[in-house]
Amino acid sequence: MAIEIEQPNSVGLSKVAVSETHGEDSPYFAGWKAYDEDPYDESSNPSGVIQMGLAENQVSFDLLEEYLEKNPATASWGQKVSGFRENALFQDYHGLQSFRKAMASFMEQIRGGRAKFNPDRVVLTAGATAANELLTFILADPGDALLVPTPYYPGFDRDLRWRTGVKIVPVHCDSSNNFQITPQALEAAYRSAEAMGVKVRGVLITNPSNPLGATIRRPVLEEILDFASRKNIHLVSDEIYSGSVFTADEFVSVAEILEARNYKDSERVHIVYSLSKDLGLPGFRVGTIYSYSDQVVTTARRMSSFTLISSQTQQLLAAMLSDESFTGNYIRTNRERLRKRYEMIVDGLRKAGIECLKGNGGLFCWMNLSPLLEKPTRECELKLWKSILNEVKLNISPGSSCHCWEAGWFRVCFANMSEKTLEVALRRIRDFMERR
Repeated sequence: MAIEIEQPNSVGLSKVAVSETHGEDSPYFAGWKAYDEDPYDESSNPSGVIQMGLAENQVSFDLLEEYLEKNPATASWGQKVSGFRENALFQDYHGLQSFRKAMASFMEQIRGGRAKFNPDRVVLTAGATAANELLTFILADPGDALLVPTPYYPGFDRDLRWRTGVKIVPVHCDSSNNFQITPQALEAAYRSAEAMGVKVRGVLITNPSNPLGATIRRPVLEEILDFASRKNIHLVSDEIYSGSVFTADEFVSVAEILEARNYKDSERVHIVYSLSKDLGLPGFRVGTIYSYSDQVVTTARRMSSFTLISSQTQQLLAAMLSDESFTGNYIRTNRERLRKRYEMIVDGLRKAGIECLKGNGGLFCWMNLSPLLEKPTRECELKLWKSILNEVKLNISPGSSCHCWEAGWFRVCFANMSEKTLEVALRRIRDFMERR
């Protein structure tokens, strides 16, 4: 029997512990809670909530399972008992050299070989969440700010602000140009921070893991880098590739631009990368910081003891990522499946009378439900979101949770479920639109 203890609020906690900057009051997290309490299951709970708020890649999980079945020794340290001992004992904070080399190689491969990465500049972290927070600690002091273009991932409110004390100043983008980042928007956000007496230490962009499912074009990336250079601030590029749904050439890494510029201003550029989306392994908690600054690499490695990856995970993935036959087939097949899934959801929404912003990467689409709003306000958007969550039983993310300042946009994930479940979700949306 569980022991129940009364919890009087007489003992104080730290300011971090009681802070509301974690962001759990966001509709983004509320939708997850609704799903957890009533999850859809084709057999046992066909009327449950379908999770369309989770940007998770499950379309190619069978390829990973097939690889492990064919290479059982990879997951069990080989045939020798000494393999266990080597992994069980304490490892260097830098991580296994074989894994850092494999990660650098995979980062090159998934970018089509158009950028080179040095394993000695790879810092391993327990996922992209840890990487972003660690970089924030290194680049900014409490009270300083990072510029982040909207719409942005709701978790950034937690990852960048909660424990670091750093502020987020939104760079407002709008649908008139498909939410592309502009020099004018960057300048306006910078001036806004200055007016508040806040020091801007960097700009963080997500390419193409942003809520729009769209990659940032080369000219725009060049403008952002030029802006960072003029303001003498850092540029953090969160590059969760996730497979372009059209062609790999549409994804441009900031690493390619630096290479073309003979690495001018490279010391201010830092790349965050993770296997959570590209290999569909969020539970493995594998992320990296790739920095062109020696000082940032050194400091990140000192701090990485708080975000270590287990040696077992590193060894398994080092073997998997070093198998170029497997990775080549995975990247190609994953891209084809994501493209098919993207076309499936966009076509289904169009038949229901819903238009989407054109995407070319990521695991989600950005649909426009503004015609259904009583008024173009956040309040009306959240009212519509509650109807979709409670009546239609779909957990989608309202644009306001991503800090979109235009009401009526919603982020919908399509790669975290089977095609059959997606068909059920599209049918529910169609029925909802017919009723409206």
